[in-house]
Amino acid sequence: MKIDLTGKTALVTGSTQGIGLAIASGLAGSGARVAVNGRTRDRVEAAVSGLRDAGGDAFGVTADVTTADGVAGLLDELPAVDILVNNLGIFGAVPAREVTDELWRTYFEVNVLSAARLIRTYLPGMIDRGWGRALQIASDSAVVIPEEMIHYGVSKTALLALSRGFAKDAAGTGVTVNSVIAGPTHTAGVEDFVYQLVDRSLPWDEAQREFMRAHRPQSLIQRLIEPEEIAHMVVYLSSPFASATTGGALRVDGGYVDSILP
Repeated sequence: MKIDLTGKTALVTGSTQGIGLAIASGLAGSGARVAVNGRTRDRVEAAVSGLRDAGGDAFGVTADVTTADGVAGLLDELPAVDILVNNLGIFGAVPAREVTDELWRTYFEVNVLSAARLIRTYLPGMIDRGWGRALQIASDSAVVIPEEMIHYGVSKTALLALSRGFAKDAAGTGVTVNSVIAGPTHTAGVEDFVYQLVDRSLPWDEAQREFMRAHRPQSLIQRLIEPEEIAHMVVYLSSPFASATTGGALRVDGGYVDSILP
C-alpha cells in the first residue's frame, strides 16, 4: 500500500520528540507538508531540521496549544490544515487520593481541552473543503484505567468521547475523526515513568521487562511499542484509504486491552 499525502498540510501537536515526532516523520515521508509544534523554539527547529535532512517538507510552529492565546497565535501562522493530529499530552504516576483539584484541571486542560479547541478551530475549514482528518492520540489507559494514574486515564477516556462526538458533527462531509489507542510505548518520557515504578539501579532492558511483568502483564507482545508503530496507524488513518473509518478508536496497543472489539 503506497500512501501519498502530497498536497496535504498536517499539524502534529507536541511533535518535537517521541510519538509526535515519529508521526510527523511518517506523514512527511508520505509527502505531506508537516507543521512541527512545541513550546520551545530550539526544540521545534531541531525537529524540523531532522525531518528536512530526511527529505521531508516540514516547518515549525512554536505555540502553547494548551491556551486560547496560544491557539490564536498558531492560527495566525497556520490558518488551515488538512490533517490535525492531537498528540500533545502529559502523564505521571500519582496515588489516586493524592490527585488534587488543581492537577485534575491541569490534565483536563492539556489532554482534553487543547484537542477540543484545535478541532473546533480547524474542522470548519476541513468541512468547507470536503476533506480532512482529525486524529487524537489516546491510550490503553482510556480503557484500562491504571491505579497509579487515574487522572491520566480519565483524560484519555474523554478523548475517545471527544472524537466520537466530533465525528458525528462532521457526518457526511468527507471529514473523518478518530482516536488511536496507543499502548505502552518506548519514549524518553516513558523511560522516566518506568523508573518511577521499578528499581532505578536496573539497566534499561531489565527495567523494561520488570515494568511489563509487574505493571502491564496483559501485553500480548510483552514489550514496549516503538513510536514508529503508532505512526504507521496514524499515517494510514490520515490517508484516502481510511475514508470509511470515522468515529472509531483504533488500537495499537500490543494486545494490551483484553477485548475482541476495536
